[in-house]
Amino acid sequence: MTEQDYVIQIENLTKIYQMGEIKVHALCGVSFNVSLGEILAIMGPSGSGKSTLMNMIGCLDTPTDGNYYLDGELVSTLVDDELAEVRNRKIGFVFQQFNLLPRATALANVTLPLRYSGHNKNPKELALNALEAVGLADRVDHRPNELSGGQQQRVAIARALVNNPAIILADEPTGNLDSTSGEEIMKLLISLNKNNGTTLLIVTHDAEVAGMAQRVIHLRDGLIENEEKRW
Repeated sequence: MTEQDYVIQIENLTKIYQMGEIKVHALCGVSFNVSLGEILAIMGPSGSGKSTLMNMIGCLDTPTDGNYYLDGELVSTLVDDELAEVRNRKIGFVFQQFNLLPRATALANVTLPLRYSGHNKNPKELALNALEAVGLADRVDHRPNELSGGQQQRVAIARALVNNPAIILADEPTGNLDSTSGEEIMKLLISLNKNNGTTLLIVTHDAEVAGMAQRVIHLRDGLIENEEKRW
């Protein structure tokens, strides 16, 4: 497999936080690649480095050392404004808490990333297409408090998809949902992967969710403890 086949390349990623006189080693030289169209799950106990790694992959933070390439672009050395621009172009986020604007309709929530990116195409049409893709074409004018938890997460997924990102980063996407809604959301994410070739990276504590991934990376103490190839 060539470098062009990877959407994520992480080389010896290290993150050290200075807490007064104490240095906290959150990541201790992590290396792995993610193939185009792959479904990858990242697991590990609290304090293992999952959140730090997610922040690095999501271009929310920069490493102390090491290289991170996203869609062929070296992003580990970028400054804040440049990271923000890459986030908007290349990454779709799905969070446990949904993070929807409470007074905005589903359509307005999904349109928001397009406004930040200065998209020249009709943002309303793109947002409607994204909502249709997640099965919410009949809920475009509903606000979050008029939607179930599963429907709110579908809006969040539509928002993540609308810019056609290189990767969707899902942080505990089923954590606030009942088991039935959680299963529906995972089926939706996997169908988007299969139908659109969307690369999907899931940070989860749920072994059942991780079991739907092609590969699982287990972190412990800032290092990759082991790696499982599922299918």
